[in-house]
Amino acid sequence: MTQRFDAIVVGAGQAGPPLAGRLTAAGQRVAVIERKLIGGTCVNTGCIPTKTLVASAHAAHLARRGADYGVATGPVGVDMAKVKARKDDIMLADRHGVESWLEGMDGCTVFRGHARFEDPHTLRVGGPGGDVLSADRIFLNVGGRAVVPDIPGLSDVEFLTNVSILELDTLPSHLVILGGGYIALEFAQMYRRFGARVTVVERGPRPASREDEDVSAAVRDILEAEGVDVVVDADDVRISKRGNGFDLTPRAGAAPIAGSHLLVAVGRRPNTDDLGLDAAGVRTDANGCIEVDDQLRTNVEHIWAMGDCNGKGAFTHTSYNDFEIVAANLLDDDPRRVSDRITTYALYIDPPLGRAGMTVEQVRASGRRALVGKRPMTRVGRAVEKGETQGFMKIVVDADTDEILGAAILGVGGDEAIHAILDVMSAKAPYTTLSRTMHIHPTVSELIPTMLQEMSPLS
Repeated sequence: MTQRFDAIVVGAGQAGPPLAGRLTAAGQRVAVIERKLIGGTCVNTGCIPTKTLVASAHAAHLARRGADYGVATGPVGVDMAKVKARKDDIMLADRHGVESWLEGMDGCTVFRGHARFEDPHTLRVGGPGGDVLSADRIFLNVGGRAVVPDIPGLSDVEFLTNVSILELDTLPSHLVILGGGYIALEFAQMYRRFGARVTVVERGPRPASREDEDVSAAVRDILEAEGVDVVVDADDVRISKRGNGFDLTPRAGAAPIAGSHLLVAVGRRPNTDDLGLDAAGVRTDANGCIEVDDQLRTNVEHIWAMGDCNGKGAFTHTSYNDFEIVAANLLDDDPRRVSDRITTYALYIDPPLGRAGMTVEQVRASGRRALVGKRPMTRVGRAVEKGETQGFMKIVVDADTDEILGAAILGVGGDEAIHAILDVMSAKAPYTTLSRTMHIHPTVSELIPTMLQEMSPLS
């Protein structure tokens, strides 16, 4: 027997539960289907557990630097079992909070199992004999997973992904990380600070390759200064088993790298290949992302896609903003759009990188006349006082309109200070609004107006 609902939400990540909350508050009967863990990537295998681990790694790093601050310290040890237990406690508390909210939500029914379309309005949960659900509106929030590349020898060795590495409660002797993106770099610094030898192997010419070259170079310098080995131009990786470990050869003729643990972090793919989208007539692109319009509706009028599966962003904040856009259009008569938002994100190495808008290279490629400002963190009083002077801040402005086009803050507090710039960009105010604002001293943010007052033409 088919169970009828006003709306079905597939996936209980960052967009699904709050949308269910808005829809049920409007009097609708909603089904939420989750095949695995409520809370999605962020709660279970992403932001919350990884940033908890980053905090433990930072504590170990700071303890080792005690003498720099006049604090006497002895040898610093890391108890990986306790580190993992702390991570699990924080993650589970968050997951249980979302579960309790959803399961106690009036008008919401939670179904556990994998959902597949049987027709454009109907989904079956859990395979043959499972629940059959139907609704006038369907919202997909199915997330993504790690890409496993086709590399010679990879299938012959045990390897970790961003999910399975979270279950480690012992320290690898040599962690080799395949990939040079944000997930790879965060785990690299984290495990180096825990005490492991770490090597990052990147296919391209530099890590953090979506950033400007000076940002990428500074990130590499930060990691190498802590003892992380970075291997680039690894365009012909081959892996072979060796005892309890493995050898990884990055390119033809290169010496093999002997590792004990291998983390594969070369990218993410959407969980769209086993949803029965063909039965619903929903289109995907060449990467498997569900195609959506500027208000997140698919080519099928009554089906929407939110979060990582739509290719419009791969962050918790973009997923939650997807929920806000859908809810605003459906329930608030507020025509919010994906194109309204400004690209923004952070890389949570230490010090962190906060980013907003365009890179300098993107501005240069656009042909605009622009002004650029840059200030090293060695000239930021707050960073000097804290003994954390790595990195710099950089901003680029349209020379004709005074619009802030983009910024990067790689330095202590960069993930927070970037919002001073982001908010001005969102308000579409000229850069002078920020350059003439009095900020608190001593802070990192107080040097943003100074940087804006010292800009020069972008060559």
